[in-house]
Amino acid sequence: MSTATLSRRSFIGASTGLVVGFHIPFASAATTPAASTTPEINAWVVVKPDDTVVIRIARSEMGQGTLTGLAQLVAEELDANWAKVTTEYPTPGQNLARKRAWGNFSTGGSRGIRESHDYVRKGGATARVMLVQAAADRWKVPASECTAANSVVTHTPSGRTLSYGKVALAAAQLTPPADVKLKDPKDWKLVGKPLARLDTRDKTTGAQVYGSDLKLPGMLNAAIKDCPVFGGKVKSIDEAAIAKRPGVKKVVRVGDSAVAVVADTWWHAKSALDALPIEWDEGPHAKVSSADIAASLKEGLDAPQAAVGNSNGDAKAALASSTRVIEAVYSYPFQNHATMETMNATVKYTPERCEVWTPTQNGEAALAAASEASGLPAEKCEVYKLLLGGGFGRRGAVHDWVRQAVAIAKELPGTPVKLIWSREEDMTHGRYHPVTQCKLRAGLDADGKLNALHMRISGQSILAGVFPQMVREGKDPVVFQGLNPPGPEASIGYSVPHLLVDHAMRNPHVPPGFWRGVNLNQNTIYLECFLDELAHATKTDPLAFRRAMMANHPKHLAVLNAAAEKAGWGTPAPAGVYRGLAQTMGFGSYVAACAEVSVSDDGKLKIHRIVAATDPGHAVNPQQIAAQVEGSFVYGLSAALFGECTVKDGRIEQDNFSTYPVVQMEHMPQVETIVMPSGGFWGGVGEPTIAVAAPAVLNAIFAATGKRIRDLPLRHHSLKKA
Repeated sequence: MSTATLSRRSFIGASTGLVVGFHIPFASAATTPAASTTPEINAWVVVKPDDTVVIRIARSEMGQGTLTGLAQLVAEELDANWAKVTTEYPTPGQNLARKRAWGNFSTGGSRGIRESHDYVRKGGATARVMLVQAAADRWKVPASECTAANSVVTHTPSGRTLSYGKVALAAAQLTPPADVKLKDPKDWKLVGKPLARLDTRDKTTGAQVYGSDLKLPGMLNAAIKDCPVFGGKVKSIDEAAIAKRPGVKKVVRVGDSAVAVVADTWWHAKSALDALPIEWDEGPHAKVSSADIAASLKEGLDAPQAAVGNSNGDAKAALASSTRVIEAVYSYPFQNHATMETMNATVKYTPERCEVWTPTQNGEAALAAASEASGLPAEKCEVYKLLLGGGFGRRGAVHDWVRQAVAIAKELPGTPVKLIWSREEDMTHGRYHPVTQCKLRAGLDADGKLNALHMRISGQSILAGVFPQMVREGKDPVVFQGLNPPGPEASIGYSVPHLLVDHAMRNPHVPPGFWRGVNLNQNTIYLECFLDELAHATKTDPLAFRRAMMANHPKHLAVLNAAAEKAGWGTPAPAGVYRGLAQTMGFGSYVAACAEVSVSDDGKLKIHRIVAATDPGHAVNPQQIAAQVEGSFVYGLSAALFGECTVKDGRIEQDNFSTYPVVQMEHMPQVETIVMPSGGFWGGVGEPTIAVAAPAVLNAIFAATGKRIRDLPLRHHSLKKA
């Protein structure tokens, strides 16, 4: 049998809009390697004799609730007893061996449910049909006379019943139906209900094992240090200086730019690494500063060449003939994912097989990285996916830590080695939210209406840094999230007679990555805060100003109206409290927010309340959606209030939470979530509302102080009233 060697590129699919086509076979257990005494009905469903239903989940769980939501979708079509449902992860190696029976393992771009709902539901429906048929065969009656509910098949005419566990083995032997009919949403019993999450108990009891917790027999531990300047290399090391330190087993050069120490404990490895004399060749970027990067981006704001993301009419000509032109420049900094659990992987390598245990947002990409780093074909590698202690995009497209861990383990064949990045390593060697600036020019007619708008974005392209093959003719389509023409993904919510949105690509040496919410975050700030400027410049109510341009965008308008109405827009706020609005569409969902803030005489900001409305089309679990909205505001407000990574001498300056603070309880407002699914489409919920957090607050700050903040974070600005 020939062995195929798969490249890393063939696996990767992250929050970039990359969609890999595949067929989902629902092969019976009798024809697959997975057949065992516990019957597998198909790739998605295993039913045990005690009626326990095991639902397999290909996407990653990192706190967002995807595991529970996908289980609800399968269990709904299966008509399973939810109290008996549990889950397990198939491995990417199994997926490869079974011709991608579970499809895409990538979990990013809020796609975990919205891009797999159809085939996972079909998996549940197929299993239900087979279980019903098996019961009908035992009774020797037509399947049409039988119904299923709560993991029990009932023969309607006679009232006889059989639980799923009693017919599972027979069902597993049947040929799956070629096609199944999915339930109409109006008939859902589990989907749409606020069911408790399946992963809560182990987290609260401490039983949950994360990658950092994993222990294997005979395991050694590794700490690593990469060149502090991106693009630099190791020049020399003095291994003898730490050879006699406690527990040290080996010093390993990892690629051209990093050094690792392997020891009996991680602390011994880390302490020895800190004591190891390392001389760096910092390379060509050793003197780059944030000021240099900002100057490059500023130049791009007026550069003659730019890739067009969205246009209609003739914005430049309309601006030239406008009665009034208003201009503003906004900027957005580098930001760190700052996951609570740092990058880590445990690897056991032999010349015949490479096994990896790691938290990953994309098991297939991790498998491809392991194959590439080990030099073994993917069929001889395996990745065991662990629950993530935070992902936010960092553990998706780029698996640098996996490659490092494999390279280290290759130096100690047969011995499991766990690599854990220190917090400092994690903070200074991430993949950062792209840095951009935006010049906005608006042309108003004689009645003060917006007639022309030119948005020039200058800055970093994520695709150029991660998937350069997806950049076509200098255009990165991900740059324009939230500003796209009308359509199902990240479309602008306003009709402007003359519109031009373009991008001058300027890529600094700091590597970019998909940071939760991606480019929708800054684009929503740029547009929504600038529209607020225009509303105030024309002495128009900000809500009315927006509504006037939203007649052709009913779903955008619906969430904006809902948030404004519940917040009490148009009615007096409490004394000293001011409101701000924002809306956008991204990751397939429509979202809006109204923030209420106050600013004391000495400039102290208090965010009292944010009312958020979201229309994801279908709401699988409203409780999880509300939790995701709240969590997204934690993340979005952390970015707005504090989040900034700066560059000095070519390196990231912020190396821990002492220099990269995040929102604490005292900063967090009351969040009121309106879940308003309109049906007919499937949107994401993990990321969209991040984008409206900052602009709603910034617009409220202007209402409170008259100060317009155009660059973040807020901690750099005095809000003291003049």
